[in-house]
Amino acid sequence: MPRATPTEELKLIEVIVAAHPNGLGIAAIEAQLAQRQGGKLNRRTLQRRLQKLIEARHLATDGESIALVYKVSAEHPGTELASEPLDTYVPLSPEGAAIRYQVRLALMHRRPVSYQREFLETYQPGTTFYLSESLRQQLHDMGRTPVLERPAGTYAREILGRLLVDLSWASSRLEGNTYTRLDTQNLIEFGQVAQGKDAIETQMILNHKAAIEMLIEDADDVGFDAFTFKNLHAVLSQELMRDPQTSGRLRRRPVEIAGTVFHPLAMPQVIEDCFLLLLQKASAIADPFEQAFFLMVQLPYLQPFEDVNKRVSRLGANMPLIKHNLCPLSFVDVPERAYIEGTLGVYERNQIDLLRDVFVWAYERSCQRYLAITQAMVEPDPLKIKYREALIQAVQAVIKSLLQPIPEIIAKVAAAHVTRADQPAFTEMLTVALRQLHEGSIARYRLRRSEYLAWQQAQP
Repeated sequence: MPRATPTEELKLIEVIVAAHPNGLGIAAIEAQLAQRQGGKLNRRTLQRRLQKLIEARHLATDGESIALVYKVSAEHPGTELASEPLDTYVPLSPEGAAIRYQVRLALMHRRPVSYQREFLETYQPGTTFYLSESLRQQLHDMGRTPVLERPAGTYAREILGRLLVDLSWASSRLEGNTYTRLDTQNLIEFGQVAQGKDAIETQMILNHKAAIEMLIEDADDVGFDAFTFKNLHAVLSQELMRDPQTSGRLRRRPVEIAGTVFHPLAMPQVIEDCFLLLLQKASAIADPFEQAFFLMVQLPYLQPFEDVNKRVSRLGANMPLIKHNLCPLSFVDVPERAYIEGTLGVYERNQIDLLRDVFVWAYERSCQRYLAITQAMVEPDPLKIKYREALIQAVQAVIKSLLQPIPEIIAKVAAAHVTRADQPAFTEMLTVALRQLHEGSIARYRLRRSEYLAWQQAQP
């Protein structure tokens, strides 16, 4: 069973408490969580979760000391987590507003539904469109960059530092991660772990960073195929799956999703058939924005992996944008509740309008952010562009061979990778790269954590 995210744990705690009108003590809550999740939640973590629910007025306490019990707050009789008001952030179409109303009904008033295969099968690339022609043109106009005709991934590399932080932080936040953007920046740029955060939250950020680097570094090779998406899942789910063998593999067992009446597919063969069909249809879509949104709709709906499906869909949605040198979609400022309710509209009603409202609004925000950055950017160093791949290979040579990063060795490695005329400058680049290398940046050089740790231990 996959580890629950903080948001899922909050919802589960609220459901457990709501089932006991007279209140429930922390030991009883802890026991029921362990029973439902297949593992015990740390007591201090549980106390933080309970305090967060109290502060949000979802729960209240009664009694004192050992007689203290938790109850559903009279100010919040439902079981859905309140969040930012959607109207404040995302303009809604009439269709989107209608879907929002339906998915906000209490669970008892929403009809249980299973996966509808025809929702995928009836989509015909080039004939069916989730995004209208005028909307696709609007997105192209918003996302156009100065490097459209350059090699795939050029624009993403130009804004790499900002994109790594933004997308890692924003996508993780949609999973309930409590890292701030500054925490995320310090972790990604300096390897500094934020104080008081769960190890799962730190790992989630680092996994996002590695996955984004993979998509950008291999922009020419990644595609809408099983190999790419299984590896994308493997990177995003590293150290986050209860069973490590499920990382990068299609689901072989049933799963349940908290807070919804939707029941995903359970038969492994059908999951695999639909997964391959989904990717076949995605690869046949010509427009990059239609491709991106198709994936955001269909992949979480299928739930092909035991967990981390929405994260795979968010990063996968950026693949066609990266390939076509369009402005990426970072999900910065997207309200968690808006995203969840848009996804619920797909799960429970096979209706995309609310999620489409969120997608378009989020993309406009991303474009405003990155195109403004581009205008203020200095011209990238031509030498770094020319020797980008050589630098990766040189760093690998030092790390994998357990070499000491002293000037003589660095100069020798540099001489093996570049022309004589460029050796002094490249030697300096390699020296800086090795000096700044840390556990949170090794994926940029296609290194394994074990390789990096072995090199560290070999140093005098």
